[in-house]
Amino acid sequence: MQTAIPYNRPFIAGKELYNIAQAVIKHSHLAGDGYFTKQCQAWLQNRLGSPALLTHSCTAALEMAAILGDISPGDEVIMPSYTFVSTANAFVLRGGVPVFVDIRKDTLNIDETLIEPAVTDRTKAIVPVHYAGVPCAMDVIMDIAHRHGLMVIEDAAQALLSSDNDRFLGTIGDMGALSFHETKNIISGEGGALLINNPHLLDRAYMIWEKGTNRRQFFQGLVDKYTWVDIGSSFLPSDMTAAFLYAQLELAETIIHKRRQICDHYRERLAPLEEKGLIRLAHGESSSGSSHNGHIFYIITGTLEERSQLITCLKNENIHAVFHYIPLHSSPAGKKFGRVAGDLKYTQKLSERVLRLPLYYEMTLDDVDRVTDRIINFYTV
Repeated sequence: MQTAIPYNRPFIAGKELYNIAQAVIKHSHLAGDGYFTKQCQAWLQNRLGSPALLTHSCTAALEMAAILGDISPGDEVIMPSYTFVSTANAFVLRGGVPVFVDIRKDTLNIDETLIEPAVTDRTKAIVPVHYAGVPCAMDVIMDIAHRHGLMVIEDAAQALLSSDNDRFLGTIGDMGALSFHETKNIISGEGGALLINNPHLLDRAYMIWEKGTNRRQFFQGLVDKYTWVDIGSSFLPSDMTAAFLYAQLELAETIIHKRRQICDHYRERLAPLEEKGLIRLAHGESSSGSSHNGHIFYIITGTLEERSQLITCLKNENIHAVFHYIPLHSSPAGKKFGRVAGDLKYTQKLSERVLRLPLYYEMTLDDVDRVTDRIINFYTV
């Protein structure tokens, strides 16, 4: 049997292991908020333009955002159903009610035209999810939010260094959540960050991040002792996690450039199948001022059965392709904690046909050829 082509493979890009040793030997700091945590946060702020707090996961960043957004029992939060469970869970933990709306058929992002009809007097926030690193229609979403006095929390888990009209995703709303999970472009195993774009939220964000204390103010000399002042939790990652992450951030442009090359090669090889109407390819750039980060390359098959057959066909060749989310509105917890606004026809139809193809930093163009040869053969024999 041929060598396996996995869906994803964690990787070493540069000084990850050296940095971990430095955290132990030179800096003698393994807990959170050490030298490498500060380096990562400085990199994110300098590159993206927003203050950043490193967290142990994107889930944790979203949970911080829910606290900062003062989500209370009964408050409604508008989001797509086609997303990971953490997008909803973070708000349900505060007593919030996810309000699920349909996605666009081109980008699989939240349909911005359906947001305003879903707004009620209980609506507190909008949570756009930038699927596959492709931007949601943020200008429209921000306009709706401003007119209704709503907070915007970007789930940019998949979108580090993707942009919309030359603005980095995650930096446009009041807050943005990033992920460094091992399946993402820039990784630390587990990990995330919360971007604080609304300056009025920054002081409280530090308190929540520091377990609800005013520790930062103490070290700044603003108070003579630090104490418990707010709710919070242990959101900090280990500095060894940050050490690994910092090595990847230093090479972020190189990593993303490689992934975009892989996506471009997939697109070039599979374009003839799309032209014949046999499949649909992942959405590309949405405008001249926007870019995606090569996070996911997917195809959309004709039917659920066809997708299942293609997955099996690829698996028989030791190629691992996978489907994605089961829509939250159809899940047991989604039915219990959330509600549906309008018809979710595209969410239901497209979620059954999305197939994500292998994509990782060490993947070669020859690997892409092998994957695409098998797909082409599936559709043309």
